[in-house]
Amino acid sequence: MTREPYTDSPVVTTTVRLLAPFVLTYGLFTLFHGTSSVGGGFQGGVVAAAMVVTVAFALGIRRTAAWLDRRVLAALVAAGPLVFGAVALAGVALDGAFLQLDVLPIPKATVYATEAIEVGIGATVAAVVVVLFVRIADGYEEPETSGDAVQGEVDDPIGGLGPATEVAVDD
Repeated sequence: MTREPYTDSPVVTTTVRLLAPFVLTYGLFTLFHGTSSVGGGFQGGVVAAAMVVTVAFALGIRRTAAWLDRRVLAALVAAGPLVFGAVALAGVALDGAFLQLDVLPIPKATVYATEAIEVGIGATVAAVVVVLFVRIADGYEEPETSGDAVQGEVDDPIGGLGPATEVAVDD
């Protein structure tokens, strides 16, 4: 399957570049107002990820994937469970129960601890959606091995977000 070369539209790229900061701000607004109104970490994370997907459509999937750092995405994926675990166990560490937030030595501990969990959820959801989009949108092709390639090394055409493992076949 051959793909047409990517050609960008000045109207689309300019519009996306103008809208991106506002949409990301709305995603943060949605994320931080989850404790007091409609919204939360999941919704805010999806809005932020949708903006990254929109940027990929406007500027090119491979170009956007090359711009994304896979270490940062991996850290963001792990952020939600780690933050939840830290907040949940903080009560136990302070002689309280699991998820007992009122024992934390800060004012409005329940609100701030819930916000921390929401931020972790938002980061995880955004990163997972972005990684899934990039992996699915770019397609999958078997990596070609060349004579000068190091054994076990895989050419990754989408900047660290594509297939990163090689399957060994026993004869």
